[in-house]
Amino acid sequence: MILSHHSRRAERLLVPAAFATALGNNVQLIIGALLMIREQQTMMAVGWLFIAVAGPQALLSPLFGRLADRFDRRALWIGCDVTSAALALGLPLWLACGGSPGPGIYGTNLALAVVGALFFPASSALIKERVPADRLRRFNARYEMGTQAGMLLSATIGGLSVQAFGAVPLLVFNAGTFVVSALCVAAVGRRPDRAPTATAAGEPAPAAPRGPLRMRRFILLYAQGSVVVTVFNALLPTAVIGELRLGAATFGTVDALGCLGFLAATGAYRIVSRRSPDLRIAVVGFLLCDVGLVLQSQFGIVGYLVGVPLGAFFFGQARIASRTMLMTSADDASVGRVFGLANGGGLAATVGVMFLVATVTDHSDTRYGFGVLAALALLATLFAGLLLRSPAPARPDVSAGRYRSSTAAAVSAVPRRNSSGAGTSMSEPSDSSAGAIRTEA
Repeated sequence: MILSHHSRRAERLLVPAAFATALGNNVQLIIGALLMIREQQTMMAVGWLFIAVAGPQALLSPLFGRLADRFDRRALWIGCDVTSAALALGLPLWLACGGSPGPGIYGTNLALAVVGALFFPASSALIKERVPADRLRRFNARYEMGTQAGMLLSATIGGLSVQAFGAVPLLVFNAGTFVVSALCVAAVGRRPDRAPTATAAGEPAPAAPRGPLRMRRFILLYAQGSVVVTVFNALLPTAVIGELRLGAATFGTVDALGCLGFLAATGAYRIVSRRSPDLRIAVVGFLLCDVGLVLQSQFGIVGYLVGVPLGAFFFGQARIASRTMLMTSADDASVGRVFGLANGGGLAATVGVMFLVATVTDHSDTRYGFGVLAALALLATLFAGLLLRSPAPARPDVSAGRYRSSTAAAVSAVPRRNSSGAGTSMSEPSDSSAGAIRTEA
């Protein structure tokens, strides 16, 4: 009962904490992007800002993921938020003292990116630690809703507030969002002691933690979503403000509609996931989002007003499904490393894609930039989907339930595999794809 009470409290508090942190990080980034696009009028100027954020996380996330598996994850989350609040206050102080916007923007976002490299695996590991497996799928829907809503709403707040009040007051307010997140996580409390025997009678103990490299198929599907959303966030202000010559308020309105699309995706996922496996939801959702990236850029501001919320609707469902597959496939002791690799790999790819898309955009226009991004994302999605649908090589000591988070599910798969021998029916799940993950519903 005590464990259940603590789990419920964690579920209530971690979502608003994630929302506040995502809002704070992305308001800081969006303000920087708006100031840079006004000053230099090129996609590459914005691209360099996003690269300054992606680079440190790509290098440090795998290492920091190991730290998240060794130290108190709640303390790491709180420490990241407190540090981020102090760093966020540095930029408005710099601007108020007459400092040049360029170095201040790059320096602050670079420092926040280093903190974010630890925050991402630590927060994911804390969720895996505190949320029961049978509630993880539903919680991930709410968590992704909070995170993505914070990211999308940051453009609305940033665009409208910068135009109305200027950058400095908003940056001061932004530092407070990290404090709110830290207070929420502090209220979660310490992790209660678990019962000595967590398994049912007669059930073997859980297997030893698996190496994160075995999760590379799930990592690929999840990480390419990070590439899409990061490069998209650099393309959108370039298109709306740089090319269409519209104000920051219009840009904020477009992104607000995207936020509504993602909120709708959360509700839709709860319905769709009852009948469709997460693999199908992820692949179909990402593919439809890629198509939308190309179409929305062909019709000016009307295309963005319609296409951004529609793309967010499909992307949101795919993101929730891919996150759930990755988290349920990881053991509690190695989940920090798994998400550290996913974050690092995704952001390393983001640097290369950002260079390519920015170069294409600056030599043509954003329509071609969106097209290149969509083509690369399409290839990554199809490749990951085919890998996950392909049967895994049979090993004598590995059961059919290799990636199932429930030990009971893995044990129950052994008799079926043994009884069928080498001629296992193709109708049974042979890998960690749809069938394995769907048992979490």
